[in-house]
Amino acid sequence: MPFSLSHLSAGFMAVLVGYTSSVVIILQAAAAAGADAAQTASWLWALGLGMGLTCIGLSLYYRIPVLTAWSTPGAALLATSLTGVSLGEAIGAFMLSSALMVLLALSGSVDKLLRVLPKPLAAAMLAGVLLRFGINLFAPLPDAPLLILGMLALYLLTKRCVPRLVMVVVLIGGTLLAGWLTPFHLDGVTLSLTEPVWMSPRFSWHALIGVGLPLFVVTMASQNLPGMAVLHAHGYHPKASPLIGWTGLTGLLLAPFGGFAYNLAAITAAICMGKEVDEAPARRWPAAVWAGIFYVMSGLFAASVVSLFAALPPALVAAIAGLALLGTIGSSLHGALVEEPSRESALITFLVTASGISWLGIGSAFWGILLGALVWQWQRRSPPPLCR
Repeated sequence: MPFSLSHLSAGFMAVLVGYTSSVVIILQAAAAAGADAAQTASWLWALGLGMGLTCIGLSLYYRIPVLTAWSTPGAALLATSLTGVSLGEAIGAFMLSSALMVLLALSGSVDKLLRVLPKPLAAAMLAGVLLRFGINLFAPLPDAPLLILGMLALYLLTKRCVPRLVMVVVLIGGTLLAGWLTPFHLDGVTLSLTEPVWMSPRFSWHALIGVGLPLFVVTMASQNLPGMAVLHAHGYHPKASPLIGWTGLTGLLLAPFGGFAYNLAAITAAICMGKEVDEAPARRWPAAVWAGIFYVMSGLFAASVVSLFAALPPALVAAIAGLALLGTIGSSLHGALVEEPSRESALITFLVTASGISWLGIGSAFWGILLGALVWQWQRRSPPPLCR
């Protein structure tokens, strides 16, 4: 496998952003299911192992950066919908959701849907999904001006001099700068292997319909479709059905250990697909393999990893994520708005997605692409006689 520091740093940052942005939601979902400390650690073990193995396997097979992730909207759904549902019934619902993903992949319907998705709208959706990370880059500025401005200056200087190492330098330099300005302590971080815990599934109609079906819809609409859009926006066009089928099968196998949902990544995937990783798109896939390696390690040492990420200053994490995604946000906006005929529909897609709304348990990425597609179709039609 080709190796460079840019590959390794991109993979590490993808995992860092993934954990720090939503691991708290996973813990809330596990608590809502009634999981104890050992079972909660098993959830993180299963999620890390499943994401790592699928990242490594799919990226090596397709030779493109395929990143998988847990379903963050799915975890948020679980945190609010598992009241009155036993842990065994929750596991059964997880298995139903994953089984439906496998069946959908076998039907080939995902590829048919993606073939009719206009590229400007896909780029607009990606820009809307990533916008908050760009905004969050500057949100801590009043409280940590030296850290944010210092990392921004380091980013701009390194990008001009050694662009392939820009995020390596930002990651190392930003961590050192944060430690100097606002020292953080790692006393509470201990290294210990996590033991998986088998949680036997139980199948009840109210859990399958009330939890399993919504989890499937949310994961497909809010995670897998944006994940494919990210791949397409960066020039990668694998068939969607095998990718989604493998993530669904992984969920079926690891659900009894707490792996509630696996899907294609969008935000973290973009970190491994930019020009900062490698100028040649065909040489960016090792970044996803490194992300998979770090995911496996994070699963094996789940409790230790969570305590480590909790010790990092929030401003540092926000700055790393924002700077890593800056180029992708810019190229996505350009791709969304460069064509005049589709500009209005792309703008609507971008604004709805960036709004962060959640309706009927489904996130803004789905509603953005839906409304944008409706406007796009309307504008392609001939105007009615009264408007001519």
